[in-house]
Amino acid sequence: MSASRLLRIGTRSSPMALAQVDRVRRLLAERRPEVTVEVLPLSTSGDRWQGSLADLGGKGAFTKEVDQALLDGRADLAVHCVKDVPGDRPAPAGTVLAAYLTRDDVRDCLVHPGGASLSELPAGSRVGTSAVRRIAQLSLHFPHLTAVAIRGNANSRLAKLDAGEYDALLLAVSGLERIGEQHRMTHPIDVDTFVPAVGSGTLVLQCRDDDAVTRELAEALGDRRTRQETEAERWMLHILQGSCHSPIAGYARTEPDGRIGLRARVISLDGKTVLDAHEWATDPIVLGASVAAALLRQGAREILDGITR
Repeated sequence: MSASRLLRIGTRSSPMALAQVDRVRRLLAERRPEVTVEVLPLSTSGDRWQGSLADLGGKGAFTKEVDQALLDGRADLAVHCVKDVPGDRPAPAGTVLAAYLTRDDVRDCLVHPGGASLSELPAGSRVGTSAVRRIAQLSLHFPHLTAVAIRGNANSRLAKLDAGEYDALLLAVSGLERIGEQHRMTHPIDVDTFVPAVGSGTLVLQCRDDDAVTRELAEALGDRRTRQETEAERWMLHILQGSCHSPIAGYARTEPDGRIGLRARVISLDGKTVLDAHEWATDPIVLGASVAAALLRQGAREILDGITR
């Protein structure tokens, strides 16, 4: 590598996305100080569109403009929340998910102006979320509450809560921490009550497959444990052909003996049908396939195919 290197990072332009890039910038400053970072903020169709993501093809709406910037050479590296990266198809041809950063908090949390927990909210309270995984688990555990669709980045959602459009919000703990709003968190929800989303708390670095220099830079920032856990979760999601319409949850954790445990859940939107699987293996691909097969044997295909697109 030359004495100095310019690295152009493509990203969504939201405050959270820019904070995620700043984390990568700090890591590079610590480990590869010869690298100078230039940020390329991009407005994605998912950020601009305020309707249902189904009308834009799902979660790919948050990544396709960044993917294109990589492919046409405007950016060398992309930083994504794994939750935004489609799990039902591979990374775009010519690109690779080169590294996963050390995982942050995976939990969901409640944000309520009065400091209440979910169980303390009165019947009929309007809880803002558009994630079908959260909607289904809210129906399962707190059927007295009403999930109300909400779009926009975390900052705009908090503003809508403050304006009284919702009584409470369900958000990711890691997201609030990334934008410096962790003080707004009222009640973190344990992972047994709300099984996390696949890829929760994880950032992935993507680059062109033929860019060996950038790939080496990215891999130097990666965490092997997070990669294994995330690959197990995403392989399970891939086999189930899960998308943003799918009430699928999955959380892998490395055990002290080196095995990986993967807990997964498929649940109907009304919360009345719940399928759970929890298995262990040393190979993340084998583990993801095994857990997906266990869910399919229980009837996951029928639930997933019955979701209105």
